[in-house]
Amino acid sequence: MSDPIQMVCPSCGGVNRAPVERAKEAKCGHCKSMLFQGMPVDVDAVSFAKHVSKGEVPLLVDFWAPWCGPCKMMAPAFSQAATKLEPRVRLLKVNTEQQSGLAGQFGIRSIPTLMLIHKGREIDRLSGALDAAGLIAWTEQALKKA
Repeated sequence: MSDPIQMVCPSCGGVNRAPVERAKEAKCGHCKSMLFQGMPVDVDAVSFAKHVSKGEVPLLVDFWAPWCGPCKMMAPAFSQAATKLEPRVRLLKVNTEQQSGLAGQFGIRSIPTLMLIHKGREIDRLSGALDAAGLIAWTEQALKKA
């Protein structure tokens, strides 16, 4: 079994430690919610910062907007990818309309934009929509750079 890593609870933001092998069944020590729920987590600037600074799980971030057609088309694929990538990767969604500061901080010029972050740094970025298989393949390839 591997060493425990830190994971941020998607429900309460509590920081937990668990081995990756057991993360899929792990519950938050604070609120008792599942740490991985098989779906992307909508985040604001505060929770995004906590996932980046405290969590040790790689983050696949979808920068999107409600008016964006390709973003709407990719949403089901992003959700489907979460079921395959968790708990090795946490999937986050950032609504650029509500979180324009985050979009500006990362220089998001077009949406959807996917960003892979690990250990506080950007590993890779891709603009444009992908299907679930493409999302998974791109993420796994990008993780090899980490």
